[in-house]
Amino acid sequence: MRFIPHLRILAAVLVLLTGSVCLAAPGGGAAREVPVGTVRDFGAVGDGEADDTAALQKAVDSKAGDIFLPRGTYRLTKTVVIDLDKVGPTSVVGTGAATIVMAGPGPALRFIGTHEGTAGPKTVKPNVWERQRSPLVDGLEIVGAHEAACGIEATGTMQLIVSRTTIRKALHAIHLVKRNRNVIVSDCHLYENRGVGLYLDDVNLHQINVTGSHISYNGGGGIVVRAGNVRNIQVTGCDIEGNMAPNGPPTANVLIDSTGGSHGTGEVAIVGCTIQHTHEAPDSANVRFIGTDAGGVVRGNVTIADNVLSDVQVNVHVARARGVSIVGNTFWKGYAANLIVEDSTAVVVGPNVFDRNPAYQDEKTADTPLVFRRCADATLTGLHISGVRRAPAALLIEDCRRFNVTGCTILDCDNVGLLLRNVADSRVSGCLIRNDGADAKGWVPLKVTGGRGNQIVDNLVGGQAEIDKAAVRP
Repeated sequence: MRFIPHLRILAAVLVLLTGSVCLAAPGGGAAREVPVGTVRDFGAVGDGEADDTAALQKAVDSKAGDIFLPRGTYRLTKTVVIDLDKVGPTSVVGTGAATIVMAGPGPALRFIGTHEGTAGPKTVKPNVWERQRSPLVDGLEIVGAHEAACGIEATGTMQLIVSRTTIRKALHAIHLVKRNRNVIVSDCHLYENRGVGLYLDDVNLHQINVTGSHISYNGGGGIVVRAGNVRNIQVTGCDIEGNMAPNGPPTANVLIDSTGGSHGTGEVAIVGCTIQHTHEAPDSANVRFIGTDAGGVVRGNVTIADNVLSDVQVNVHVARARGVSIVGNTFWKGYAANLIVEDSTAVVVGPNVFDRNPAYQDEKTADTPLVFRRCADATLTGLHISGVRRAPAALLIEDCRRFNVTGCTILDCDNVGLLLRNVADSRVSGCLIRNDGADAKGWVPLKVTGGRGNQIVDNLVGGQAEIDKAAVRP
C-alpha cells in the first residue's frame, strides 16, 4: 500500500504504536486494518553498530514496496540494490529521524531500472510502468563513513524522485549514470561531500528538475554535468554555495561541460537561486557552461535568470555555446570577472546589475569586468555596470562581430568604460558612460581600436572618447 508523504508519517506513528494502520473502506464502509511493516521486521537493529545491510536488502527483496525506516541509525557495509524490475515499485522512506551510515564503498542505495526509451509515454514499456515507475527516497539522512561511500546511485530509472533527504560526508551525494529519464530532486540537503553534490556522470538523461534544495560545501562541485547526452535541466529556488575545494581541481557551483559527450548538454534553465562562494578556489565559477560535444557541435539554449551571484573568481563563464540568455541577475564580487563569454553566438545579456557594493567588497577583489571574446551575434542591453577596478575596461568586447550594445550604464570604473578591440559590424548606442569619482584621472569612457564597419551613435559620455576612425562607419 502506498501513502502520500504526510499520511505515511501518520501511518508510521500508528505502526510503531499498534503494528497496523486503519484505513477507511471505499465508499465510506467499515475501516479495515492493513499491516504496515518497517525494516525492523526484517531484522534491522538501527543502533549504529550492527550491520543492517542484510536486513535492508531482505526488506527490498521481499517486494513489500514500502521500505520504511523508523528512527534509528542503520549501518551498511555494502550497497542495498533495488532492482526495480524484480522487486516492483519501491520507496525507501523515513520521517526525517532515520540515518543510514554507509560504512562500505559504493552507494548506500542503488536503483536499477531497464528503461531504454525516451521521456515520451509511447516509448515506455509496460513493465516499466507496472514495476519500475517513480522510485522514491524521502525523509532520510545518508552519511558516508568510508572514503568511497556514496549516497544514491541510479541507472535505467524512469521518474526517480529524491526528496527531503540529507546526504553528507560521502563521495558523491546523488550519482546518475548511464541512462535515466525524468528525475526530480527537491527539498534536499546535499552537504559537505568530498565529491559532487548532484553528479550527472556521462549520463543520457532528459528532464531533470532540481528545486528548493541546499547544495553546499561539496569539494568536487555542486551540480556537475560531464559529457553525456543531457537535455532539459531546470534548477530553481536553490541555495548553491561553497562547492569547491580551495586546493582542489577547478570546478564550479554549477558546472555543465559537454566536452567529450556523445551529444552534449543543452536546454538549461538556472532561475531564482543564490549561488555563491568560494573565491579562494583556483578558477572557481558560480556557473560555468561549456557547450561543445565530442562531435564539435555547439550546444546551448541556456537561460540564467533572476539569480544572486557572488564571491568567486568568475561569476558566470560561458564558452562554445549557442543561444544564451542572461537576464535579471545581480552580480558582485567576481574576483577575476563577473561575466566571461567566449567563442559563442546568439547571446543576449539583458538588464542585470553588476555592482561593487561597499558593504560586500574587499580590496582583494581585483577586477569584476565583463569580457566577450571571439563571439558573434549578440545583444547587450540595459546593463548596469559600476565600480570595476584594475581591469583594462569595465566592458571589453574583443575579436567579435555583429554586437548590438544599447541602453547600458557604465559608471565610476577604472581605465576604460567600454572597450571595443578588433570588433566588426557592431553598434553602440544610447549608453551612459561616466566616471565622476576622485580617481577619474586618465579615464576613457569609450575606446574603439581596430575592427571595421562599426556604428557609434547617441551615447552620453563623460570625458574624451578614443575612437579609431578606420573602425567606424562615417
